[in-house]
Amino acid sequence: MDEASKAYFKILLAKYRVGEASGEEIKFLEAYYNLFDLTEDLITEENEPGYLPLKEAMKANIDEEIARYGKKPVPISSKRSWAKYAMAASILLFISVGAIYFFRNGHKPGNIIANNYNGIKPGGNKATLTLGNGKTIVLDNTNSGQIAQQAGVLISKTGNGEIVYQAAQSSGDVLQNTISTPKGGQYKVILPDGTNVWLNAASSLTYPTVFKGAERLVTLTGEGYFEVAKNKAIPFRVRSSGQTVEVLGTHFNINAYADEAAVKTTLLEGSVKVSSQAGTAVIVPGQQAQLSSNGVHLQEVDTEKEVAWKNGVFSFADEDLRTVMRQISRWYDIDVVYAGKIPDEKFFGEISRSSNLNEIFKILELNNIRFEVDGKTVKVSCSK
Repeated sequence: MDEASKAYFKILLAKYRVGEASGEEIKFLEAYYNLFDLTEDLITEENEPGYLPLKEAMKANIDEEIARYGKKPVPISSKRSWAKYAMAASILLFISVGAIYFFRNGHKPGNIIANNYNGIKPGGNKATLTLGNGKTIVLDNTNSGQIAQQAGVLISKTGNGEIVYQAAQSSGDVLQNTISTPKGGQYKVILPDGTNVWLNAASSLTYPTVFKGAERLVTLTGEGYFEVAKNKAIPFRVRSSGQTVEVLGTHFNINAYADEAAVKTTLLEGSVKVSSQAGTAVIVPGQQAQLSSNGVHLQEVDTEKEVAWKNGVFSFADEDLRTVMRQISRWYDIDVVYAGKIPDEKFFGEISRSSNLNEIFKILELNNIRFEVDGKTVKVSCSK
């Protein structure tokens, strides 16, 4: 560590001891102490009074986090084995106040061959609403209040930037609307039945202005999180990339991006049935159905990680670089190209989606990754 880093660390340590450290600062320190005895580069305070009890308390506190990730694809048998895996696999721990990077001896940070990424900002509430008559409304440029009326249905934008549908009068007409988010956009819509839907970047949802008949059917591309209004008499169905998800009232997430290897349906509450030509599966809370060319497979997942995007966080666990960069590409509206062999290390951790792109690149470059930025095109290569 350089002197500035040591000084910063000691400030955090002092705040921790008097109970004034924030949650993010505590995570930073706990991660540090979990790995401190595995690398000579990390400073210690062994000569200070109370060091050993503090060390043990920190390592005990992190046990809960380690156990939480015990359900991940990477087997975890103990905090020591987790730490060794972190070292061997070059895992990154992201936190908004900074980052501790667990790296193999001899690794040197790469270089970012441009600094114009400073002008690339994170995404925000951006979307376009296409009405049944073909008219389009750019929602991020629209003031709150009523924005349209069609077939007896009022469409309004709330002060929080949500789109809400409300039937003003009975009508026999059912029109299809589509809300679309660009790369670098997200949006929330409240459907005519009261169902809440959050759309991630580069996604779209098509739905009727009023639900009539024996089902509530919508079509999703990209990724969306649903909190479905309960109606046992009329099931809610979502079509997406070769599958149909059927629910009565529940909370779930669908990741159906075309550039992902599988369509992932994750259940947080209730139960859903996933149907496709490959088969049918019923999933329970904490499970994820993965539809790919190999069929439908179920597995236990960390649901908080799967919906972290909705809560303003990138969350990675045993993810390769291409997976990480796909998420970054969608949110920061950049195009990513690769040159040469790409490092196969895995990444672990979280960082706020409100972070500037340069904050993320500065962390990633520590893993022998090189970035060349030209406008909104980012070339990624290995700096070894």
